[in-house]
Amino acid sequence: MDTSTKHALGKVPEVTLLFWIIKIAATTLGETGGDAVSMSMNLGYLIGTGIFSAVFLAAAFAQIKAKTFRPFLYWTTIIATTTVGTTLADFADRSLGFGYAGGSTLLLALLLGSLFIWHRTLGSVSVSTVSSPKAEMFYWLTIMFSQTLGTALGDWTANTAGLGYTGAALVFGALLVLVVAAYYWTNVSRTLIFWAAFILTRPLGAVVGDFLDKPLSAGGLALSRYSASAALFAFILTSILLFKQRAARTAH
Repeated sequence: MDTSTKHALGKVPEVTLLFWIIKIAATTLGETGGDAVSMSMNLGYLIGTGIFSAVFLAAAFAQIKAKTFRPFLYWTTIIATTTVGTTLADFADRSLGFGYAGGSTLLLALLLGSLFIWHRTLGSVSVSTVSSPKAEMFYWLTIMFSQTLGTALGDWTANTAGLGYTGAALVFGALLVLVVAAYYWTNVSRTLIFWAAFILTRPLGAVVGDFLDKPLSAGGLALSRYSASAALFAFILTSILLFKQRAARTAH
């Protein structure tokens, strides 16, 4: 590989079907793993948020300092954003009393604000431009907000809106189908489609995670949060090991 090709490769993975499969599994793991620490271990949302925030900051720092795309590091950082997103959203919604609707509205504003400032600062929010430390910082901040929003939105849809976990999963699944249809059959901005899909996969993973570990009386399967998290982690690890992911090409 020549030097010009090396410089044309970023540190985030190419967006393929495998990317979305691992992303959904990671967001589901974030829900079961976050609940395992904050609820099953009885550490509470605040302490859980502190633990996962430290993991996220360490992983994001290592990811930004890395010179090339490293699949294990990238997905570790993604999983860290989903776990901190789970406990942070639950802390805001339940402990601070924002409620699901209030928390979702606040987090949506933070997410849109992050995208707006990113675009105003660097001129684009496309994944193909994530090739500098500043772009990566915006990228991970935006992802963290999207993961947190997804937890609050998933809880709001399943609980407050009364759709239950399976109903909410069907809603978010249907919305993702519409996004896929827009990708194949319209000229809608590919950057907009990416972020729409990225955001929607989080509440989908959140309600699937809740479906796996919530009590039968609440509409869940009552599986152990530890075993569900271990199974999801094993699936992600196997996917990374068996299927080679390429780095996305950056725009030059």
